[in-house]
Amino acid sequence: MSVKSLGNPFSDKTDLRHGAECGCDGCASHAHAAAPTAAPMSSEQILERAIESAVVRSVFGHNDIQRRSFMGMLGGGTFASILASIFPLDAAKAALLDQLGPPEKTDLNIGFVPITCATPIIMAEPMGFYARYGLNAQVIKTAGWAIARDKSLSGEYDASHMLTPMPLAMSLGVGSTAMPFIMPAVENINGQAIVLHNDHLDKRDPAQWRGMTFGVPFEYSMHNFLLRYYVAEHGLDPDTDIQIRVVPPPEMVANLRAGNLDGFLSPDPFNQRAVWEGIGYIHLLTKDIWEGHPCCAFAAPLSFATELPNTYGALLKAIIDATQYASAAENRAEISAAIAPENYLNQPVEVIQQVLTGTYADGLGNVQRVPDRIDFDPFPWHSMGVWILTQMRRWGYIENDIDYRAVAEQVYLASDARRIMEELGYEAPSESYRTHTIMGKTFDPADPTGYIDSFAIRRA
Repeated sequence: MSVKSLGNPFSDKTDLRHGAECGCDGCASHAHAAAPTAAPMSSEQILERAIESAVVRSVFGHNDIQRRSFMGMLGGGTFASILASIFPLDAAKAALLDQLGPPEKTDLNIGFVPITCATPIIMAEPMGFYARYGLNAQVIKTAGWAIARDKSLSGEYDASHMLTPMPLAMSLGVGSTAMPFIMPAVENINGQAIVLHNDHLDKRDPAQWRGMTFGVPFEYSMHNFLLRYYVAEHGLDPDTDIQIRVVPPPEMVANLRAGNLDGFLSPDPFNQRAVWEGIGYIHLLTKDIWEGHPCCAFAAPLSFATELPNTYGALLKAIIDATQYASAAENRAEISAAIAPENYLNQPVEVIQQVLTGTYADGLGNVQRVPDRIDFDPFPWHSMGVWILTQMRRWGYIENDIDYRAVAEQVYLASDARRIMEELGYEAPSESYRTHTIMGKTFDPADPTGYIDSFAIRRA
């Protein structure tokens, strides 16, 4: 039995089975998705269109008949080419972005699930990053990812901490009503681990895990996809040889203690909390599966960026600035104290410090020193988005092949991240695609279908 058929047997109070979330009437399969009928425009495209419109109106004034006649004679594409050749659109966009006024909306609700992956989003409130950019942002603790998704879709949250696969799934309408979402910044890279109950100290070889039950925090999560990848590379089918259950992160340790789970691939601090409480041990850090893998992110509806561009720009600046601050090792102890209180992570400072500093007890009698156990890098690589989509296709969450690159580029706004990073004085990659190595195997984003077909264990 797999996470796709089981749903949540614990207390997230959201049934993850097909009928409960799709909002459709009796479609044939849980794993259904089609590419959007019309590609949503990014905030940059909308800004470009607004500038083009302003230039046209400066030429024709309010004479709409002349303007429409001229445009009809030339055609929109020809006119756009002529305009680009005589008017510095890129310079105009840059100038306009530099001159954006104060936020249209200053009071914001931003959701977060209480895990260390949300560090930049959380710390930006007590450490003043939101206020620095003119925002009065309230970060709201959220029990689980289904709730974060639903509150984002309903508009109760202006923006939210999300798992990196979530805005892709939400934009495609996989597991929920389709709505265009954007992800202009990654929050953390690495930062996860596989934990096993102390009863399984003798099962360090994943080939011995047949019949065991594992928790992941959400279907559309790197945790689910990395666990599936890991066990499949060791010859186990994640849908038949083990059982995967969705468990909200704050409930992971309790379910491990109760024997409902044999292990979990979870966000921190709950991996370290299992060690702290003497219940489990760290089998593997996920950075040893994929060094530098994305995990959590900052995401919002596309409409947030297009309807409130000044607010969107200010919020993205605050998030990227906080993310860069968190990336400096010398700031981690201070940050641990800031995010430990009950209204944030509600964890002992010592537990959070072990995660953020990378000096930690592994539950096997060792103290490990891994400074990049978790790290923070805001750039949303399109190639990471393509990899996530290949895993959604591999395991049947997407029923048919899609334009992987187009979807990744519509959702992961690398250009917005690059612009803000450079404006704040940080270095940003000039490209948005690169190859990645996962357990020794190279992923080439130029050939997603070939990559999927290369796996012996898959649903696609």
